[in-house]
Amino acid sequence: MSDPIFWLGLSILLVAVSLTAVLVTLIPAVQALARAARSVEKLADTLSREFPPTLEAIRLTGLEISELTDDVSEGVQSAGEVVKQVDRSIGTAKKQAQNVQVTTRSVVTGIKAAWKSLTRKPPMSGANRRSERLSPSQRSALSLRDSGLEDRYSGLYGAGASNGESPRLRGSEGSGSAGDTEDFEEVRSNDS
Repeated sequence: MSDPIFWLGLSILLVAVSLTAVLVTLIPAVQALARAARSVEKLADTLSREFPPTLEAIRLTGLEISELTDDVSEGVQSAGEVVKQVDRSIGTAKKQAQNVQVTTRSVVTGIKAAWKSLTRKPPMSGANRRSERLSPSQRSALSLRDSGLEDRYSGLYGAGASNGESPRLRGSEGSGSAGDTEDFEEVRSNDS
């Protein structure tokens, strides 16, 4: 057993058996690699055919999404404008309602004034009709003259009238008699 040729031949035989075992196990792996390469090739062909249209579809979808976004923003803006118009319309309606309220009040006041004017008793004499056009001071002088009171009070009020005092102010100071006050109140009620 110490022959080196024997050992050399045995080693070569073992190496040959090992290589054969490796080659036998390598054949299915190479076949699997070939099948994988064919699959990769088919995938590459499929991708080269399908990927550009898919990319184009994705690009078109992005464009459509941007257009839809623009449409939505325009819709929101138009809705905002509609809300502003409605707000303006409500403001205008409020103003018109206030104007109607003021007009209604004016009409009611006019109707009340007309009703009072129609239901008022007509003046009794021509002197009263003339006194309606006169100022209040002229009315009092006219009513004093018509009632004959001017003669009774000319002495009392004459001194005050010369220094610029109003006869009414002098009359409000009082002359001391109860009859004077009653006559003065009667003249005052005739004025109003």
